[in-house]
Amino acid sequence: MTLTIETTIYGKLLSESQPRVIHGESEYDRALEIVDALMSKTDLTPEETELLEVWAILIEAYEEQNYPMPEATPHEVLLHLMEVKEIRQVDLTGILGSKGVVSEIVNGKRSISKAQAKALGEFFKVNPSLFI
Repeated sequence: MTLTIETTIYGKLLSESQPRVIHGESEYDRALEIVDALMSKTDLTPEETELLEVWAILIEAYEEQNYPMPEATPHEVLLHLMEVKEIRQVDLTGILGSKGVVSEIVNGKRSISKAQAKALGEFFKVNPSLFI
């Protein structure tokens, strides 16, 4: 969706918040405060929405560099989803196969097949590629 923004209003917002590359924790904290203030508003103007997107991009770039997230294995993803959704091994028997197969997958002794990944994706309502 393309927003039509009023350049004068947007320029004033840019002037007030002065978005720029984040180089340290104090700048990061300031950026988070600005985003928090924007997100707490009920109806953002198109100009505020654009400014929010700019700040989100800057924050994401800083976080990727300074707080990298390790990639989770398919097994770790499965265990996490099971914990969050309060799913027990027995609940997966109809999806993955026998109790033995489920036990081996949950305990990391067997990898998840493409067919099982697809079934898990449908069951948990996530992209099946998380399990491959």
